[in-house]
Amino acid sequence: MTLHARILGAAAGGGLPQWNCGCTNCNLARAGAIPAQTQSSVAVSGNGRDWAILNASPDIREQMARTPELHPTGLRDLPLRSVLVTNGDIDHVAGLLVLRESQSFTLFATPEIHAVLGANPIFDALRPDCVTRAPVALDTPFELAPELSAQLFAVPGKVPLYLEGEEVVTDLEGEQTVGVELRAGGSRAFYIPGCAKLTPALAARLKGADLVMFDGTLWSDDEMIAAGLSAKTGQRMGHISISGPEGSLAAFERLGVPKRIFVHMNNSNPALRPDSEERARIEAAGWIIGQDGMEVRL
Repeated sequence: MTLHARILGAAAGGGLPQWNCGCTNCNLARAGAIPAQTQSSVAVSGNGRDWAILNASPDIREQMARTPELHPTGLRDLPLRSVLVTNGDIDHVAGLLVLRESQSFTLFATPEIHAVLGANPIFDALRPDCVTRAPVALDTPFELAPELSAQLFAVPGKVPLYLEGEEVVTDLEGEQTVGVELRAGGSRAFYIPGCAKLTPALAARLKGADLVMFDGTLWSDDEMIAAGLSAKTGQRMGHISISGPEGSLAAFERLGVPKRIFVHMNNSNPALRPDSEERARIEAAGWIIGQDGMEVRL
């Protein structure tokens, strides 16, 4: 068994370029000067034959079309065994509607996320005779696909934007935002596309992992404000920054993780530009900027 991961989409919600954004990065991506990126999703396998998708982005049709491992092997045979969603954000669940064409797979999520999906009748397009909705308790191992086990755990975050009330807790820990631990062939990997801060408990969990694909949404907390794109900080959005004393670069320094990849990167992030100072600092710290199609084998 070999743990095999392929990044289907490395960008945060909206992708790169975002359809309504004229920021520097989006314009560079439109011109082909930097790589365009689709929205956050990863395919994983423990044997190279049976696959699971972590987060069903709105771009999932395009992502699967350009990934030979996910192509049909027969008239209606597909190597996709399951889909797992880590929260109820639109950029992580909208792709489920693309997978409605009577295809069998298991949909894994926490009970809370399943309740969010169940409350919206549009997701009834996933026929129950084809798609098995499997609630997963936190900190409980389960088979995500043949020869690939997974475990969900709470990470600090917030509810999706469309569920926010008058008071928003941005570092809530519960079933609404989770990370995924993956195990196959003795390897241990993590996928955490959304995280508000690296708590001591989370750091202890990640220590010594073979691979961590981690939230790289923003370089700095006030990035969106400084760029004139939003009035929200990264913390208000429920995302840890890469830089700064409380950022992910500093937090991972002593965790002993040999392969670290930033995923879920916002279109405003200056590290998306290969010639930027921010990219140089990230790479000097031993991190990799995730790209659509990037493949990792452990």
